[in-house]
Amino acid sequence: MKPASIIRGGLLGILTSLALASTSAHAIAPQKAVFGTTPDGKTIDVYTLTNKNGLEAKIMTWGATLASLKVPDRAGKLQDVVLGFDSAEPYIKGVPFYGATIGRFANRIGGAKFVLDGKTYDITKNDGPNSLHGGRGFDKRLWTAEPFENKLGPGVKFTYVSADGEEGYPGQVTVHVSYQLRNDNDLSIVYDAVTTKPTPINLTNHSYFNLSGDFDKTILDEKMMINADKFTPVDATLIPTGELKPVKGTPFDFRKPTVIGLHINDNDEQVKFAKGFDDNWVLVKPKAGAMSLAAVVTDAATGRKLTVNTTEPGIQFYTGNFMDGKPAGTGTVYKYRTGLTLETQHFPDSPNKPAFPNTILRPGKTFHSRTDFIFSTTK
Repeated sequence: MKPASIIRGGLLGILTSLALASTSAHAIAPQKAVFGTTPDGKTIDVYTLTNKNGLEAKIMTWGATLASLKVPDRAGKLQDVVLGFDSAEPYIKGVPFYGATIGRFANRIGGAKFVLDGKTYDITKNDGPNSLHGGRGFDKRLWTAEPFENKLGPGVKFTYVSADGEEGYPGQVTVHVSYQLRNDNDLSIVYDAVTTKPTPINLTNHSYFNLSGDFDKTILDEKMMINADKFTPVDATLIPTGELKPVKGTPFDFRKPTVIGLHINDNDEQVKFAKGFDDNWVLVKPKAGAMSLAAVVTDAATGRKLTVNTTEPGIQFYTGNFMDGKPAGTGTVYKYRTGLTLETQHFPDSPNKPAFPNTILRPGKTFHSRTDFIFSTTK
């Protein structure tokens, strides 16, 4: 669980919820505070967004990272449902990807290289023979921030300029990521990017969700639905083979709500490669690039429900298989499989798989993507 400064349950939690309910007739303007400093002494800020219903998100400038997201259960009790930390220190020390914006290329690129317009580019190798999440990627960079507010709710627009050659990638890329905590209980994340040279782009958010609000509990009892009839099987180093395999008859069939733990330890080669689920599902899209349903997660005990809509063609569902329970920075411990990720994305290794949806951004074009995390409750 997070340090003791995060309040959960008890009389104080109830009083806090009641106080929020009495003051949540309208959204609160984004609030800025200092969250830490970078190794070279620059200030890391955190912005608190509160919508008219009292939902609260905290996003910091290091990695444009979602550090906290408090949403109600069926009784109206607010609890944090994303794994994170109360200061920037653990993130600076290298805690991997919690809540962060991922780029320049989310997920893996096989052999840490790709060929683009006849030229081979060698990029940072940080996952065995492969490159993962851009090497020292966007999650490990300081972004600038511009808060905003409109009738939909409060938000923050983050900007980062990735230099030509950073981590081996060509082109100077200017990236904007806008978080908005909407008054319909939708945390919307919008990504835009432009480049000076052709370059691969694949952006996502890497939040670990636990809808129970109790980070000592695993996510194995939560139910998952993924709107996909195929997935991209991988080799032993988790690089896609290029096949689009039907989920029917496999542990990867989440077309109907299924308890996550039901098949997570099946005697299946793909499950064994990832030590659970850590795979890309090919979403059913009515139209390429259209906003459509990706996934639904529910927690029976609390009634919390998370619906994910996206413009992206794929989603990486990961079940915390490599969470080791070791203290992170300030002593906070997140145990094995106590969080799941829903990384909306283009497919892994797309620069080396011409049949996969294209990830090459060219000068004069704009990369645009949107993902909505919508919260509600069940009876």
